Amino acid sequence: MLSIERTDKSILGRWWWTVDRWLMGAIFGLVLAGIILVMAASPAVADRIGLPPFHFVIRHIVFLIPALGMMIALSMMQTRNIWRAASALLAGAFVLLIATLVFGSDIKGATRWIHMFGFSLQPSEFIKPAFAVTAAWLIARQQADPQFPGMMAATGVYLVLISMLLLQPDLGMSIVLSLIWGVQIFLAGLSFALIALLGILGIGGIIGAYFVFPHVQSRIDRFLNPAAGDNYQVQKSLDSFHEGGLFGTGPGEGHIKLYLPDAHADFIFAVAGEEFGLILTLLLIGIFAFIVIRGMARVWEGGDIFRILAVTGILVQFGAQALIHMGSSLQLIPAKGMTLPFVSYGGSSLLSLGIAMGFVLALTRKEQTRDIFSAARPLPAPTIRAARPFFK
Repeated sequence: MLSIERTDKSILGRWWWTVDRWLMGAIFGLVLAGIILVMAASPAVADRIGLPPFHFVIRHIVFLIPALGMMIALSMMQTRNIWRAASALLAGAFVLLIATLVFGSDIKGATRWIHMFGFSLQPSEFIKPAFAVTAAWLIARQQADPQFPGMMAATGVYLVLISMLLLQPDLGMSIVLSLIWGVQIFLAGLSFALIALLGILGIGGIIGAYFVFPHVQSRIDRFLNPAAGDNYQVQKSLDSFHEGGLFGTGPGEGHIKLYLPDAHADFIFAVAGEEFGLILTLLLIGIFAFIVIRGMARVWEGGDIFRILAVTGILVQFGAQALIHMGSSLQLIPAKGMTLPFVSYGGSSLLSLGIAMGFVLALTRKEQTRDIFSAARPLPAPTIRAARPFFK
């Protein structure tokens, strides 16, 4: 246990007594679960493709170290530096997003990865936390200065990013980014009529994607009619939960993972279901729920619109990503390859999540009580919907 006196005024001392240690502990709980599950799931995958048994385990830990390092470092930063770091990250990720479209590798019909320094990087992963914080800053600045077109600027950034993501194409990431933006503009005071209109446009966009992108059409068809195509991975995933039952087969004892091509990444929740059973799987879900609820409850205590919008946007991304992964594994939604936060193998995902949760830990610290804009009005949690409207 870290022993630091409350009277310690050093950077480390102030950080330790102001950071949400419960939230940080839950994140480390997910990290530990991820290491255990990657160790259980990845050797079979590595063996199938001719790699050493612990190839993915070692790489997972190699990415975890800088991810957690960045999380701790960012959690020590002040609010002003957080939005500056997010803006710089957004600019850098946008440049890499363009480079990916030009020089990236085509994998399974999508151009989402770019090779750098011997690693494959997915720039779109870094767009999510960077956009959440940057959009929150733009909206909060308009609250302080009504002449500043913050909402229009945030919407413009969103439309540009969505266009880039659809060019890859990456519908799943586009949906997550849309959820971030939608929740933020709702909390900022957008009228219900416009929210409803945007919802209709979103549904129309998904319908349009069905007819434009063959892989989207294929996945939806297979979801609605499993006999319409290859549902091998999803069926094996469902078999895993059936085999696991209440208490699971035991760590390392599962056998269905031997036949799951993406057991260490997109279907790691199925491995958890088989080897640890329903009870411990529900515990894992509870940790995800705790992080989202705890983070939102903590930031709403402060009443600063920037922090509320930024943290809520990041936690919506975090929760949505977990739900999409779990829903795909249980065939509750059409299959969508997406990592389970801090649990699945995936370098870009781990680094992005480290940054995202570093932002959350920084913006929920108790000492972060001063608004970044002196004219911005603190909003009590029950009345945030009464904020000044941005579209008249």
